[in-house]
Amino acid sequence: MRHREVGELMTRDVVTVAGQATFKDVIRTLDEHKVSAVAVTDPAGHPLGVISEGDLLPKPADQGDWFRSLPHPERWESEKAAGTKAEELMSAPPVCARPDWTVAEAARLMESQRVKRLLVVDDADVLVGIVTRGDLLRIFLRDDDAIRHEITGDVLDRTLHLDPAAVTVDVVDGKVTLNGVVRFRSLIPAVERLCRTVDGVVSVTDRLAWETDDIDTRR
Repeated sequence: MRHREVGELMTRDVVTVAGQATFKDVIRTLDEHKVSAVAVTDPAGHPLGVISEGDLLPKPADQGDWFRSLPHPERWESEKAAGTKAEELMSAPPVCARPDWTVAEAARLMESQRVKRLLVVDDADVLVGIVTRGDLLRIFLRDDDAIRHEITGDVLDRTLHLDPAAVTVDVVDGKVTLNGVVRFRSLIPAVERLCRTVDGVVSVTDRLAWETDDIDTRR
């Protein structure tokens, strides 16, 4: 099976600023490009950090009485509020991915690091793209026929060596339903598990029967 890679889904034209860019420069860049975050890079194109709208909010918040009245503001809040340059405002180090990572790998990193986007770097750690949560979710827009073809050909035939005629695959809005008969009962969990790994699959419903119950005979 071929899984979609980050390089296929990422945005290659990344909006960047230099570390010495001023607060207003960053705001102006966000506004001009209609984006919610920019990458901060060094002259060689290596990412230093990311500045999102959330990183900039402590600045206007600091102008309110409520911020100054907090008993012990977090140190990062005070630093962000006092920052005037990109290198002082950015979240660092940046969380990065590689172009050849699968969607699942990128999604796991986003989840574990609690970030909304990943900077994508090449083998020299040079910035080559950016991928967001929305980009990763685009795999669920795959055509149902493409999903059915991949399950029938890659999963059933080439991976499990099952007779495709013995199992019918119906896909509606990414939801897969399997009907038919397999030789051994123990194959069914493997079929279902592999179907779930196909890009774009939302759910799998198993309605498979079996010829031989090789699970009970092992007890």
